[in-house]
Amino acid sequence: MTYSPRPSAEEILDALPGLAPFAREAVRLHPKRGEPGPGDSSIGGPLLWPGQDPWPTCSVPDEEDPTGMPATAMVPVAQIFRRDVPGPWWPDGIDLLQILWCPNEHWDVPPPQDDGSPIVEVRWRRAAEMAGTPPRVSPEPSRHGEGCMPEPCTLTVEPLVDFPFREVLPPDLRPPLEELVHRTGDGGDVITRVAGWKLGGWPTWHLNHPRDFRCTTCDSEMTLLFTAASDAESGVVVGRYGDLRIFVCPAGHDHPFRVDLH
Repeated sequence: MTYSPRPSAEEILDALPGLAPFAREAVRLHPKRGEPGPGDSSIGGPLLWPGQDPWPTCSVPDEEDPTGMPATAMVPVAQIFRRDVPGPWWPDGIDLLQILWCPNEHWDVPPPQDDGSPIVEVRWRRAAEMAGTPPRVSPEPSRHGEGCMPEPCTLTVEPLVDFPFREVLPPDLRPPLEELVHRTGDGGDVITRVAGWKLGGWPTWHLNHPRDFRCTTCDSEMTLLFTAASDAESGVVVGRYGDLRIFVCPAGHDHPFRVDLH
């Protein structure tokens, strides 16, 4: 994927100081086809998964089989170790994030999932608790849709400071931000629309009006944890070549997450 040049956070804030209270840490994840191991951060690579733990399956009706049966194995989407991608999204004592999904599109699904997207599973782990246990090989799914089987990729990480889409900002900040966007990069929005796989930061809302997700446990405003992007390197295609985003509650990683397809 080719990315437009983006100014540094210092340059953006020098041009528009009012954005400072809205800045969030993020890390862009650049996948490259490779052979990651279960001890590596990866997209589509093997997971550090204890052999005694049941592998998650999905029996929700999907585009490939309206009955959802037999239940199909979920597939690894991302594995992120804290040592590789430190940031404010890590709960205390947790150093491993694993994301899986059912490799099929689903419709008419209840929250926390989203219509038209794969069914997502999020696991927070402590890597030390799995030391010395043989990793489990992920089972092959019984069926899968096109673009839902991520290719194994190693990761290069790019820390950045992310800013929200202008409709999320107070009205007085929107016109100067729009002006800054127009005179930056190649004509696209490289200030508030950071393309690609990403951990943390802000979601973009360039296709529809912003949505406010509230935690069903404590009613806290949920924040963006992870963005899975359609791209040729990973082989992933979600929606109409869009993004799948996972939102979490900042009050507790054990609170339910929420999926959004954009």
